[in-house]
Amino acid sequence: MYLTRGHYISDLYWERSEAAISETSKKYGKYCRYIAFNILHNDEDSEECVNDTYLRAWNSIPPNRPSVLKTFLGKITRNLSLDRYELLNAKKRNGGQMPLIFDEIQECIPSLDSTENIVEEIALTDILNRFLSSLSLEQRKIFMRRYWYLSPIKEIATEYDMSESKIKMSLFRSRNELKKLLEKEGISV
Repeated sequence: MYLTRGHYISDLYWERSEAAISETSKKYGKYCRYIAFNILHNDEDSEECVNDTYLRAWNSIPPNRPSVLKTFLGKITRNLSLDRYELLNAKKRNGGQMPLIFDEIQECIPSLDSTENIVEEIALTDILNRFLSSLSLEQRKIFMRRYWYLSPIKEIATEYDMSESKIKMSLFRSRNELKKLLEKEGISV
C-alpha cells in the first residue's frame, strides 16, 4: 500500500513504466499548467513547458527519487517556464506581471548572478527557508503565491478573501522583513 499517490507515481517512474506520464498528467497537470501559465500567459507555451516537465521528470527519475513529487514537478515547471519567458522576451521588454514581480522582490534578494560561489547560494537558501518559517501561515502563503507561483495580486486577494491593498501591504511588510534579515546576515542587496 502506498502512503500517497505521489509515491505511487514516483515508483512508476522508477520502474520506467509509461503509465508514469499519464498518471502525472492526471494528478499534477493542472498544478503544472497553473505555474507555467502564470509565467508565460500563453496556453501553447504553457502546455509545451508542462510536457517538457514530464520529459524532464522521466529523465531524472531514476536516479533521483524526489521526496515530494509535486514540489519536484513544480520546480521543474517553474524553471522551464522562466527559461522560456526569458527566451521569448530577450529582445523585447513587456509590461506584464513578470517585470513587476521581479522589481518588487529585487530590492530584497541579491541577484543569483552576483552570487560568487555555491556556499553563498546555500547560505541564501538557508536564510530564505528560515525567513519563510518565521512568517505566519497566511503571510507565507501570500508571499509564496506572489514570488514562487507568480500569481497576480488580484487573484491572491480573491482566493484569500482580502482586499488587494491588504495583500500589497502584507507583501511589502514581508519584503521588508526579508531585507532586514538578509542585512543582519551580512548579505548585501
